[in-house]
Amino acid sequence: MQPKARQYAGAGRRDPDAPERKMPVTEQDVLSALKSCYDPEIPVNIVDLGLIYSVKFADVSSENSEEAKQDVTVDLTLTSQGCPEHVNISAQVKSRIEQLPGVRDATVNVVWTPAWTPERLSPDARKQLGIE
Repeated sequence: MQPKARQYAGAGRRDPDAPERKMPVTEQDVLSALKSCYDPEIPVNIVDLGLIYSVKFADVSSENSEEAKQDVTVDLTLTSQGCPEHVNISAQVKSRIEQLPGVRDATVNVVWTPAWTPERLSPDARKQLGIE
């Protein structure tokens, strides 16, 4: 007698006996996480300030792990080149990204080209700062 095959109703249901497969981290995952990072001098998160210029991913092969990991590189700028908080903001960004499941390592590059301008502010940031 053969074992009865399990059936799962509805699309998108996962077989509870199937191995867990982690989805890779996405740019949206990174940006959502970075909304908890702030420039201490401005009460708006760095994403809404328009400080994040790019998010790049590199898959990392690991023979010792069943879970694939990714390295993430973020290019960000600051509102001014003389910003005394650049080290702290960069460390905050690196730490927050590395807390995401599936991320092995994060690299943060502070870039100055193109220069940040207030046009990069999101509509939410404009409201928070009273700019409309």
